[in-house]
Amino acid sequence: AEPSPPPLVCAQGRNLRAVLCQRCGSRVLLPGAATFARRELLLPAMRKKAAAAATGGGGDVLREHWLVRDMFSFENVGFTRDVGNVKFLVCADCEAGPIGWHCLDDKDSFYVALERVAHE
Repeated sequence: AEPSPPPLVCAQGRNLRAVLCQRCGSRVLLPGAATFARRELLLPAMRKKAAAAATGGGGDVLREHWLVRDMFSFENVGFTRDVGNVKFLVCADCEAGPIGWHCLDDKDSFYVALERVAHE
């Protein structure tokens, strides 16, 4: 078994460390801004924003996310155009993504995939 990473989740279930873009290091969330959540979500493969919205195929089912309840909790995030009733979250600075998922049916749930971001 590989050594477990340093803990990212505090006793209250919130993010202990800042959440950053893996590509450019832009700050997406401050510590404590999100809650750890398990939910199976299909995110398209990582690529630049324009391509991500345009191409359907390929992706990853990701299960570990930071759940953000308020759009204004983000330091920095961008959204793709609607794909069905979903918007994907991308880095506002370099447009890498999708790093997360937002369903238009649920205005208060924004999911950021742990595997798609860095932590500091």
